[in-house]
Amino acid sequence: MKLDRGAILFAVCLAGLLSAALIAQQPATQPPVVPATWAAVKPIEPPATPLASEAVSAAVTKFSFFAYGDTRSSGAPDVPGDGDVIHPEHSRVVDSMIAKARALASTPFPVRFVLQSGDAVLTGRSAAMWNVSFTPIIERLTKGASMPAGDPQRALGLHNTLTVMSRLLPPEGSPRRLSGYPTYAFGYGNAFFIALDSNIASDAVQLAWVSDQLEHLDRARFRHVIAFFHHPPFSSGPHGGASGTPMPGTGEKAPDRLEPQTVAIRTLYVPLFRKHHVAMMVCGHDHLFDHFVEHYVDGGVTYRMDSIVTGGGGAPHYGYVGEPDVRGYIAANAAQRVRVDHLVKPGPADENPHHFVIVQVDGDRLSVEVVGTAPTAFAPYNGKSKIALSDSAS
Repeated sequence: MKLDRGAILFAVCLAGLLSAALIAQQPATQPPVVPATWAAVKPIEPPATPLASEAVSAAVTKFSFFAYGDTRSSGAPDVPGDGDVIHPEHSRVVDSMIAKARALASTPFPVRFVLQSGDAVLTGRSAAMWNVSFTPIIERLTKGASMPAGDPQRALGLHNTLTVMSRLLPPEGSPRRLSGYPTYAFGYGNAFFIALDSNIASDAVQLAWVSDQLEHLDRARFRHVIAFFHHPPFSSGPHGGASGTPMPGTGEKAPDRLEPQTVAIRTLYVPLFRKHHVAMMVCGHDHLFDHFVEHYVDGGVTYRMDSIVTGGGGAPHYGYVGEPDVRGYIAANAAQRVRVDHLVKPGPADENPHHFVIVQVDGDRLSVEVVGTAPTAFAPYNGKSKIALSDSAS
């Protein structure tokens, strides 16, 4: 069986790369509008040897992959950022990835690809931000790591994103690609990965395609299903909706202010993921590390689904704001006895280093390791950096 001996495949979540905070929510099929200032973006060069196909990798049951997100610059005035310089913080994260991948190359768990959950650059419409600040960093992974293997603004950002990633993803017309959308899937070994556009999480066409992919999946082969997208269903950072302060005169927690994308993920996708026993959701959006576990009952059997926020790719640090109020969510899903545990809580912004996550696939088991770029070790799991998910919560 011939496996990738080139470099890492960069499997990106196209949706979040458009920078969700900066674009309108419009259908992905809207034709592009090209302004007079348009400039070409350069596609990322793929590995010399592509990732082994689903058929070729069918017998693989041991490997690792990296996950991270939110690699954009701050956008602060008078500070060189995306479009001006190669992002230094993102570069440090990738330096650490390359070192870790080389260390794992001769183990039973070599790194095969990277999942990026979004917000790659500050403004997806800007070709310079891709060409100057993002692509050169990613090509260090895809080419040089030496390891095994709607709205006019939205339309331009989507065009740039699809062009940058055009040589890395399933092509238009592929069974694993939703035509006209930045939504795709791929299988490797005993795991299946699906990237969806959470900017348009309420879009019926995308939801139907994701549902069809899961409905017809060979679960005897694909023991682990991992979904990755930008907006997390749960977060205790500033995008999680928690007030962080009690209501005046009552001492009670103020109601959460959920973003519409979060509402759509909770109401449309998480029930679908429970139905098909998805193992993990990998998200970004909040620039910190957060880890929730949803327990539920299906057919008399208790399952778990891990929800990881890994937004430490180089964007400004965020801190803990407060616990998301999940009482209504739990009540709405009482039939499956849903319970949400907060496994890892982030600290204040200065305690949340830039980082990436290593997910290790070992047969039927998954484990997660968090690697930070700060001088001191990042150990969010009760003083440890790594944990086996089957042992992490009751």
